[in-house]
Amino acid sequence: MKNEKNKNGVSLFSQSDFMIGQDPIEEIFALNLGDFMAENLISEDLARKIGNNIKDKKAGLINQLKELVSIYSLNNTLCVLSFDKSTEHAIYTSIAQSVKQMLEIEACHIYLEKDNRLELVGTTSDFDSEFSIDENSCAGKAYLAKDTVFEKSIIAIPMHCNIKSTGVIVLENSSPVNEEYVELVESIAVLFATSVTLQKVIDETNAIMDDEHSSVSDLQHARAELTALIGDLCDYQQSFVEHLAYAVDTKGQYTVSHSKNTAKLAREICHQLGLNEKTTDLIYYAGLLQNIGKITLPESIFATSGKLSSEDLKRIQEHSDAGVHLLMNINFLSEVVPYITYQKERYDGTGEPEGLKGQSIPFGSRIIAAADAYCAMTSDRPYRKAMPVEKALEIMQSEAGSKWDPVVVNALNEAVNK
Repeated sequence: MKNEKNKNGVSLFSQSDFMIGQDPIEEIFALNLGDFMAENLISEDLARKIGNNIKDKKAGLINQLKELVSIYSLNNTLCVLSFDKSTEHAIYTSIAQSVKQMLEIEACHIYLEKDNRLELVGTTSDFDSEFSIDENSCAGKAYLAKDTVFEKSIIAIPMHCNIKSTGVIVLENSSPVNEEYVELVESIAVLFATSVTLQKVIDETNAIMDDEHSSVSDLQHARAELTALIGDLCDYQQSFVEHLAYAVDTKGQYTVSHSKNTAKLAREICHQLGLNEKTTDLIYYAGLLQNIGKITLPESIFATSGKLSSEDLKRIQEHSDAGVHLLMNINFLSEVVPYITYQKERYDGTGEPEGLKGQSIPFGSRIIAAADAYCAMTSDRPYRKAMPVEKALEIMQSEAGSKWDPVVVNALNEAVNK
C-alpha cells in the first residue's frame, strides 16, 4: 500500500508511529478511516486522540477480564475441583463416593478425556480400565452423543457443556436407578464440565492479557467466550440446586416438593419484609437445600410409617451437619451455609446447635425455619395427612416468640393470605 500524504504532510495509509505493535487491520477498523482517509478528513491530532482511545479501550477490556477471572476462577465456583495433578485421583474418587452414597448404587466411575481416550480418574471399586472414544462402549457412546446412555446395569452420563465434552460419569447398579437421581447426576456432570471448560478459557484469557501484542478484538473475543460460559454456569448452578433439592425430597418421601415449596414461601416472606435481591436469592437457595443432609441417608429410613430406631432417629437428627459439609465443598453455595447451620435454633434460645437467641440467629435461618415448619404442617407425609392452613397458621402464631421470630411469622401470615 503506497504511503500517500495529505497537504499537511500527514501519512494517510501507513501505520501511525504511536500505534506500532497494533494489528494494522485492527488499527484501520478502530480508527474508522475508510472513505475519510481518501477525503483527507483525518487530522494528525484526531488520529492521535482516537489512537489513545484504543489504548484506553484495551486497558478497559483487560480490567473487565481481570474482574471476571477473579470472580469466576475455579476455586470460586467449585472448590471441590480445585486441585493439582498429585491429588486429582483422590478428589475424583471422593466425588464418585459421594454420588454412590447419595444414589445408593453399587459403583460409580469418573472418566476424563485425555489424548482422545476416556481415562479413569475416580472410582468406588477396584475397577480399572479406559476406553477409546467410539461407539464400542457405553461410555464412548455417551461422550460422543452428549446424552445419557442406558445399557443393562450401566448408565453412562456425559460431562459436557455447550463448547465441548470433557468426560463421562458411569453408574453401576443391578436394579433401575430412580429417574430423579439420574437427573441429579446429569446436572452435576454438566456443572463440572462447564466449570472445567471455564477454567481452561480463563487460562487462555490470562495468556492473552499477558501478551502485549494482543489486539482489542482478541480481548473482545475472550470476553464474549468468558461471559457466555459464565451465563451457562449460573444457569447450571441453579439447575443443580433444584435437582439436588428434588432428590432430597424424593429420598425423604415427601409427596410434594417440600424443599421447593419451602424455598418459594421463604422468598415470598423476603418480599414481604422488603429484603434485597441478593439476600432473597441466598435464602431461596437455603430453602431449597435446608434438608440436603438427607441425600446421604438410606431411603429405607424414610419409607417406614412406624417408629424409627434410636440409631436411625439420631442419623436423621444429624442430617444438617452432613448437608453443611457437602455445601462447604461447593463454593458458590457457601454463603447459604450459616442459614442452614442455624435453622434449628429457637427464638427463645433453647434450640440447636448453639442455643442462639432472637436477633443473634441469622435472619435467613429464622425465615427458613418458619417457612419449613409451615410447609411441613400443610403437606401430606407417610404417617399423617396435611394440616389445614388455618390450623397451621394458628400454631405458628401461638409459638411466635418462642420457636419462631414474631416478625417473620407475621410476614408469613401476610404472604399466605395474599
